[in-house]
Amino acid sequence: MTNCYVIATEEGGQAVIVDAPPDIEAISALLKRHAFLPVALLVTHGHVDHAGGAGSVVERTGVTAYIHPDDEYLSADPVSQLESIFGFIPPGREQFAPPEHYTDLAHGDRLPLGGMTIEVRHTPGHTPGHCVFVVEDEGVLFSGDQLFAGSIGRTDLPGGDFKTLMKSMETEVLTLPDETRVLPGHGPETTVGRERRVNPFLQDHDG
Repeated sequence: MTNCYVIATEEGGQAVIVDAPPDIEAISALLKRHAFLPVALLVTHGHVDHAGGAGSVVERTGVTAYIHPDDEYLSADPVSQLESIFGFIPPGREQFAPPEHYTDLAHGDRLPLGGMTIEVRHTPGHTPGHCVFVVEDEGVLFSGDQLFAGSIGRTDLPGGDFKTLMKSMETEVLTLPDETRVLPGHGPETTVGRERRVNPFLQDHDG
């Protein structure tokens, strides 16, 4: 139940994929339905439900895949994540293989992709290399597992830290305008303003 986004300025145009759950057929079908030409894959963080399909996406589309270097250790071995965190060994292990190469994301990057400028904000806490992506001209935040409608990313997995996540929230998320649409890695969309008002984790963090 991970949200994968494909963003483009027009039907049939260049597109950027945000996150790649291990469901390449669904991603391919979405690209085909809108005749999109994918040019990049931006991975918010290295957990298998967000990066487990990255290798398959790159192999099938030829796009450049981007991730923060602090999370490459996670994305490099998604099957071990499934075994250690979720307690099972999946069939078809080869479908979870990571890309041969990732291009590094860095905080403050402004990536000119698909006719858009996408700002990278490093938001550690859920994982060490977690990033969110801001399309400022559209007023949209792709928040990954940083912020959800009514909740925040869990910090009890290896590499997670609650205080770090909340510091990232204060400096990199709550500084955005209230009307900013938040498109999270799981669940429905929301806005920064709504979460500032009603999210129980943010009541002491008003930016």
